[in-house]
Amino acid sequence: MPIRSWSDMPKGMRNDEVLYYYRKLLRKKGELKIKFAADKILAAVLLLVFAIPMCIVAVMIKLDSPGPVFFRQKRITAYGRIFRIHKFRTMVSDADKKGSSVTVKGDSRITKVGRFIRKYRIDELPQLIDVLEGNMSFVGTRPEIPEYVRKYSKPMRATLLLPAGITSRASIEYKDEADILDGVDDPDKVYIEKILPEKMKYNLESIERFSLIGDMKVMLDTVAAVLH
Repeated sequence: MPIRSWSDMPKGMRNDEVLYYYRKLLRKKGELKIKFAADKILAAVLLLVFAIPMCIVAVMIKLDSPGPVFFRQKRITAYGRIFRIHKFRTMVSDADKKGSSVTVKGDSRITKVGRFIRKYRIDELPQLIDVLEGNMSFVGTRPEIPEYVRKYSKPMRATLLLPAGITSRASIEYKDEADILDGVDDPDKVYIEKILPEKMKYNLESIERFSLIGDMKVMLDTVAAVLH
């Protein structure tokens, strides 16, 4: 995915705060081309490797509770473009209509199988499809729902310069996010006002210091965090 010219940026992204990060990324055009090409190749290979395990998980989900295998929801990726993310369904059908948009510890909407596959991030595997389609990258800011993105501050919009990611430094640091939100009266409000700004500090720092080596380290640290 090539970086757009500044004049082609969505109007809401054309501000001095985003321009700072945009100029940083312009200096990394070569590395970004390698990153996006490697994303597609690795996603295709991993989809083949995990094809049978993913089929087994799909059967487990169908046997565990009524509803579709995949959870599809509108998310935002590069330049504010909307796409429908692929995740294994870990909650009861229509869970997003039965509670908060964020998940808390002990959420009653999570199914038995869902609790297991969430623990080991198996629910994220179908996002390899999103990477192959060009909607996501392996490393990048986690894709938020449109309602949250509309509340982004000007600097936060710089995270939309690159495709959303399956993992990130912020994801690792906030892997226990559900525990943090446990027991609060309004999880969505706490997430938007307190957690999201803190996560964005990591996301913006990752853009400012982007490198292929940095991305590889995040991927290895993600694996370590999941196994731990």
